[in-house]
Amino acid sequence: MRIDILTLFAEMFDSPLAFSIIKRAQNSGIVEIVLSNIRDFATDSYKKVDDKPYGGGPGQVMMPQPLLDCLENVKAQDKRKPRVLLLSPQGRKFDQKLAAELAAEERLILISGRYEGFDERIRLASGAEEVSIGDYVLSGGELPAMVIIDAVVRLLPGALGDEDSAANDSFSNGLLEYPQYTRPEDYKGMKVPDILLSGNHEKINEWRKQQALEKTKKNRPDLLK
Repeated sequence: MRIDILTLFAEMFDSPLAFSIIKRAQNSGIVEIVLSNIRDFATDSYKKVDDKPYGGGPGQVMMPQPLLDCLENVKAQDKRKPRVLLLSPQGRKFDQKLAAELAAEERLILISGRYEGFDERIRLASGAEEVSIGDYVLSGGELPAMVIIDAVVRLLPGALGDEDSAANDSFSNGLLEYPQYTRPEDYKGMKVPDILLSGNHEKINEWRKQQALEKTKKNRPDLLK
């Protein structure tokens, strides 16, 4: 898979892309992540990428020309047809189902904005899908892009050391994950449930399913619907 990120702040991605699962996936060729700076495609001497909104209002809005020129340049760098995502609080809410959808793609392009949003013609001309990571507003699309990349890359074949890890994650089967325990068996009077020490895998699986149901009912009853 190739993931392109269009941003004004490429340096924000230096650390998140350089550690753990994402780094290993890049090193092993499972995913290629490419950063492109939208400002490089501004045509004036000030490298301007935003302007005041028509009709008045606070803040600045990202202009269509630099971003759309950047997008066309990035598209031409690889023959694979990309799925283009515009990171916006107005979009479809990102969840595990969408992460799995995106993990099945050959190429993704993530457009990270700033300021008060995008000129509407960016959405219209790009044909991008608007995606949101939650019902709140951030300063830009860089953090949502990092969230999406992390969630997607770990679903790619070979990205995790244990392929069952992703299958057992919260939300993968519609439920929150069951409680996990490791050594010691007794920590300050808090003991590992006996069932997990029994060696009876059938009973353990039944216990885990029941625990997942109970945790989901308590913490996220909306998921049970």
